Amino acid sequence: MTNTLAALNALWAPKSVAVVGASADPKKTGGRPINYLLKHGFSGQIWPINPRVDTIEGLRCYGNVADLPAAPDVAIVLLGVERAEGAVRDLAAKGCKIAIVLASGYSEAGDDGQKRQQALRAAAGEMRLLGPNTIGAMDLTQGIVLSASGALEGDNIPKGGISVASQSGGILGALLSRGSARGIGFCKLASTGNEADIDISDLIEAYANDADTRVIAAYIEGIRSVEKFRQAAAAARAAGKPLVIYKVGRSESGARAAVSHTGAMAGEDRTYDALFQQVGAIRAQTFSDLLDIPAMLANPRRMRGNRVAVLTSTGGAGSLVADNCGVLGLDVPELDGATAATLAALLGHDAPMKANPVDVTLAGVEPAVMTAATHALLASDQIDGVVVVVGSSALARPDVAVGAIRAGAAQSDKPLIAYVSPHAPHIVDLLNREGVPAFAAPETCATALHAALPTPPVGAPLAGHAEGHIPGAVPAGLPAGTLNEAEARSLFAAFGLHGANSHVVHTPEAATKAAEALGGPVVLKVLSREIAHKSDVGGVRVGLSADTVGPALTEMAQALARQSLPRPEGFLVQALVRGGVEMILGLRRDPQLGPLILLGAGGIQAELSDDSTLRLLPLCEGDARSMVEALRVKRLLDGYRGAPAHDIEALVAAIEALAQMATTLGDTLDEAEINPLFVLPKGQGVAAADGLVVLSRPTLGG
Repeated sequence: MTNTLAALNALWAPKSVAVVGASADPKKTGGRPINYLLKHGFSGQIWPINPRVDTIEGLRCYGNVADLPAAPDVAIVLLGVERAEGAVRDLAAKGCKIAIVLASGYSEAGDDGQKRQQALRAAAGEMRLLGPNTIGAMDLTQGIVLSASGALEGDNIPKGGISVASQSGGILGALLSRGSARGIGFCKLASTGNEADIDISDLIEAYANDADTRVIAAYIEGIRSVEKFRQAAAAARAAGKPLVIYKVGRSESGARAAVSHTGAMAGEDRTYDALFQQVGAIRAQTFSDLLDIPAMLANPRRMRGNRVAVLTSTGGAGSLVADNCGVLGLDVPELDGATAATLAALLGHDAPMKANPVDVTLAGVEPAVMTAATHALLASDQIDGVVVVVGSSALARPDVAVGAIRAGAAQSDKPLIAYVSPHAPHIVDLLNREGVPAFAAPETCATALHAALPTPPVGAPLAGHAEGHIPGAVPAGLPAGTLNEAEARSLFAAFGLHGANSHVVHTPEAATKAAEALGGPVVLKVLSREIAHKSDVGGVRVGLSADTVGPALTEMAQALARQSLPRPEGFLVQALVRGGVEMILGLRRDPQLGPLILLGAGGIQAELSDDSTLRLLPLCEGDARSMVEALRVKRLLDGYRGAPAHDIEALVAAIEALAQMATTLGDTLDEAEINPLFVLPKGQGVAAADGLVVLSRPTLGG
């Protein structure tokens, strides 16, 4: 990463910039970079390269890269795909540190484009590349704009603490233009385009190490390296800089065909949700959130709890904010006695003003009243953040309203935001430039405050094995492909994941003896590597006795034969598990993000219950327990309506044991699932009632 950071440092602080393919017309794409560099006050050397003109913007033009007086720190390549490769090769030979290639027609253009991109990267040699298919990079705090984005046309672009990493140049421009119109200030912005070299994780880590960056916003279409992304997110977390991500592609499930329920339940987008949660990133649910949440978090004020006060001069607008806060789990409580008395005295009311939202009606248009009321709410020990509703009366005196809000906030470090109820972009702009996060929708106010809630720490990676579940030797000779249940049970058992007592049998007589040995009702199952879903083909019978299990085996074998199914390897007679909560515990490999664990409500309706959660491996301390806490079925595990509590500790240990099994086997383990996993009453552990494993290669044992 050191070489990458050095190249990006050159990108943010170049002493010289070459513009290859510069145009003398500032209105054309080729003319914008030089025009923008001069407009924003770049003090270094600018070297236009265009053999057809002598000067551009008063600057001497050079015929080619070789003619440059020295190696440029950064080069912007504005040539088309046919000529860009040659320019990159020449820049590398000259000793340029990093080249920005704007041209499209590379990997996004199919196989031929992929070959062109590979050739482009090869031409760069040790020189670093941003792009191709990028809009460039800019550092607004330093006036360094290495871009052709039309969003730089504005004359009053605010500067601030938000840095943007985007895989789309268009999205970068959209965020900059939208933010500028609302008074939201940015620091550094860059688009990675096709990521022939520099990728989104490189930018995130660079921003994490940047003194001017306070919050990082990222637009992501895909992640090249999960491990590299984890490291970048960890760097941002260590630096205390929130990472807000909008990941496109939520409407595509991405779930591949799989033999397990886990494969169907763990779609691509849910996997990214798990990744972002585990690295401590905030996922923007809407594109607007990608601007609104960073705008909130660029302000250092944070919520200490979830209690919100709403100050308004219009009841309807206050109710809108309060309602949306409630939807996101924020509390809008009745005010404490001291605060209620202070507000009553301020407004001349006889009785304490305990209602929240606090409707000050016409008195709220007076600056002194607004300031004092805001201060009173922020001073309350029972309030963690305040929303001030800016009503239509502010349209006549926006400066006065903004000043009053700022004055009220000045005496507290708690979050204070504004909901601008009328259509008044100029007031939103003014508030944001004055340091008060301002929003034009009540829903956004709730989203912003929710993003400012305390975040749980990310635990350290789990070390060793789950206590009490030290794995023995991995069973040798297990075949590649789907294992039968007996084989799967032997593998699970090696890691402490034991199932209900059972016997493998091949004849009705042996089945009868097995049932007698187990006692009580039993379950009969077919053992077959070719049949993943046994219930679908009549391969499971429940509640059998020693008298009925033998005939049931005969009937099952005949039914399977009539379906022309492969001859089974045998049958399993298993003790019937009673008194537990059915769960599903599974593992699958995401083709992009790697192995993941799924936990959810189990049984035959696992895919329909919509009650499950995911974590990517490796697990960290606390991950297994947080998975249990995230489920609605947790209420049953705790003991619903007087029922006995169940063994949550054993369930947590089972999750960690499966994670250890995945770590031990590595890419040999393709899929694994226990469904159902019975969580028994507290102190009695868990029992696997069914197990499925898919291996990519045979096991060698250990």
